[in-house]
Amino acid sequence: MPALTIHRRWLAAACCLFCIMVLSTSSRSERGPDLPGVRTGAEILVGSNFAAVDGKRVGLVTNQTGLVGDKHLADLLHTAANVELTAIFAPEHGFRGAVEAGESVRDGVDTKTGVRVFSLYGATKKPTARMLRGIDILIFDIQDVGARFYTYISTMGLAMEAAAAGIPFLILDRPNPLGGKYVSGFVLEPKRRSFVGLYPIPVVHGLTVGELARMIQGEAWRKGLDRLDLRVIAMRGWERSMRWHRTDQPWVATSPNVPTFKSALVYPGIGIIGETQLVNEGRGTEEPFTVFGAPWLNARRMANRLNALGLPGVEFKAVRYKPRSIPRVAKNPVFVGRSIRGVRVVVTDMNSYQPLEVGIHALALVIREARSKGVSPLIKKVGMFDAIAGTRRLRRMLLNGANGAAIIASWRSEVRDFERRSTGYQLY
Repeated sequence: MPALTIHRRWLAAACCLFCIMVLSTSSRSERGPDLPGVRTGAEILVGSNFAAVDGKRVGLVTNQTGLVGDKHLADLLHTAANVELTAIFAPEHGFRGAVEAGESVRDGVDTKTGVRVFSLYGATKKPTARMLRGIDILIFDIQDVGARFYTYISTMGLAMEAAAAGIPFLILDRPNPLGGKYVSGFVLEPKRRSFVGLYPIPVVHGLTVGELARMIQGEAWRKGLDRLDLRVIAMRGWERSMRWHRTDQPWVATSPNVPTFKSALVYPGIGIIGETQLVNEGRGTEEPFTVFGAPWLNARRMANRLNALGLPGVEFKAVRYKPRSIPRVAKNPVFVGRSIRGVRVVVTDMNSYQPLEVGIHALALVIREARSKGVSPLIKKVGMFDAIAGTRRLRRMLLNGANGAAIIASWRSEVRDFERRSTGYQLY
């Protein structure tokens, strides 16, 4: 049989396999053949010779995490004979992930592929009609960290909204590094909506980006999504109980200050402490978010108090460290150049560790000690702190002297309600 005939029949069979996996009336999950271990949606797409986008002009929303093995998906799309990569869309930190948090990303041209790169973190955060001109399908392939205030999921929702004008939106699913069973934190209140929180979900939502997209559409959290042709290429081998270290996938720095899974694991809780600007949260060190400290902090007493709580999967150690300026990572971290006393967060069990609960207990103790030392203000940028928390309640409870246990108890009912509502959108 001629090789070309075999190739065509193989492609036809692959396309049929993708088409029969209908997940709902508004979204489809397209699965590839069984493969050992966890395989991402991007790996499955490439393994199918791009069957889901065969013959299409593709726009790709991605960054440095969009790898398939040691190759970037953009490069593979560019060299594929049956696909045309038309445009790349870059979120916060840029296409190659080298832009510091909060800094604008510029439009440009990718030197490796020659493809135009449009910024979604600058003058606009949503693809415009001009940017989408000549695109048949828009792909989203970015590794998220599972926290509401990490802006990649906001970029995803706005890109979905833009695609609803008539372009299919295909998500290549990737693992939630914190797993699919850990859900925690206040649910975002409508008045606190911002780019660091667009959806009424807990701080730690327990969904993959594919599942979250289905929920965004199903719950009508963005306008016009009833018209969106949403598709998801689901992973193979991932289970809700899996945190990143069990996936056998290599970690790619999701942003300059999340270089390792260790940083990603502690980020949801220690990141919130940093928003007070009372303490340094490890920015300007080799392991951001694994330590917090300040010149006025009694680190030994703080570590002892945290250890006395008996929190699962973690120990706390008093340390001294000096935050430094790191170009394109942390140019001006809090207490830069000063030797400060701090507490190191030592994760002893990645499966049982609860990052947000650890952060809230530590935050309550930090506020308590800062008040006793006469440090003022206790929270410097109130608007941003409330936006990150998703509510004013956290700040008010802290300033009223609530301890960590009381704060954590106050969000449990809304977390349970979210878990019930999200079940119908889960793929795994």
